[in-house]
Amino acid sequence: MKNRLAQNFQEITSLPTPVSISYLWNMGSMLGMVLVLQILSGVFISMHYNSLEAFESVIHISRDVEMGMVMRSIHANGASFFFILIYTHIFRGIMFSSYKKPITWSSGSIMFLMLMGAAFLGYVLPWGQMSFWGATVITSLASAIPLIGKDIVEWLWGGFSVGFPTLSRFFSLHFLIPLLIAGLSMIHLLGLHTTGSSNPIGSKNDQDKIDFHPYFTIKDLFYFAITFFMFLLVSLKTPYLLMDPDNFSPANPMSTPVHIQPEWYFLFAYAILRSIPNKLGGVLALVLSVIILFPLMIKKKMNIKYSPRTKVILSLMLFSFILLTWIGAMPPEPPYSQLGAFGGILYFISFL
Repeated sequence: MKNRLAQNFQEITSLPTPVSISYLWNMGSMLGMVLVLQILSGVFISMHYNSLEAFESVIHISRDVEMGMVMRSIHANGASFFFILIYTHIFRGIMFSSYKKPITWSSGSIMFLMLMGAAFLGYVLPWGQMSFWGATVITSLASAIPLIGKDIVEWLWGGFSVGFPTLSRFFSLHFLIPLLIAGLSMIHLLGLHTTGSSNPIGSKNDQDKIDFHPYFTIKDLFYFAITFFMFLLVSLKTPYLLMDPDNFSPANPMSTPVHIQPEWYFLFAYAILRSIPNKLGGVLALVLSVIILFPLMIKKKMNIKYSPRTKVILSLMLFSFILLTWIGAMPPEPPYSQLGAFGGILYFISFL
């Protein structure tokens, strides 16, 4: 057994890796480390969280539990850092045609969808004003599905409105999904080790390679140290920087916030949803904006180094994403509505 483990460890550390890969290829290992941090901090918080007194238990964790405020800040800001890393990871994958590796790309895309689900569920759990109304608005979108939409909404709610049964379901799923992501990451790594990694100069998989250890392990550790320092700086110095002020008020079904919006990492999809007047059309566009990663596997390989057209497309993709993220945080009124529609069109065109 020990010999087998040693052999597996040797195979991982001696994995042939393209010598030309840059720090953009460190995002995968960073995501794994942040995932572990999120699971550990989440387990700590779950020991003191009570879905029947959700808002009060969050206050209790922050004020009364030793290191509770630190753990909550790490967990909340860890979600934002997770999405910063994964969006960079996805953009790098599109830039260098990693979508031509079906197992790696499809497993990564599934993990991305699961991550968005876990993040949404986690955003609801503090049971503040924005949590409650965000859950109400987003889950109500399922009612646009013909015939079965209403039944799906009632099943999600556990009744006829968002309440404590909803919170209990969301808490269970929020606890389960990260464990599934951790399991699926093994398939993702297996696919990567089977097909090999892409590289910025586009050399063949069997050329210009060196062992993963020690060259890239040192590189990963250096990048992790910098990322972790920045993460702790935000979590301890400005813990509420990325949190919505409305979420510091307890959920009140009788008082609607002036402007309902999700966390920043959902704003691009939220802007696309709002830009379409028809409810079913908006829901379909919302879903398409996140599952659009899957059809990329049949797309022709990009040549980022020599193709001006490819560079224009990638610039358009990045610009539309930033534009939609900004529009999603703005009120649903002119000129933001028109800009949202324009940004949505650019976003989908950039994937063609």
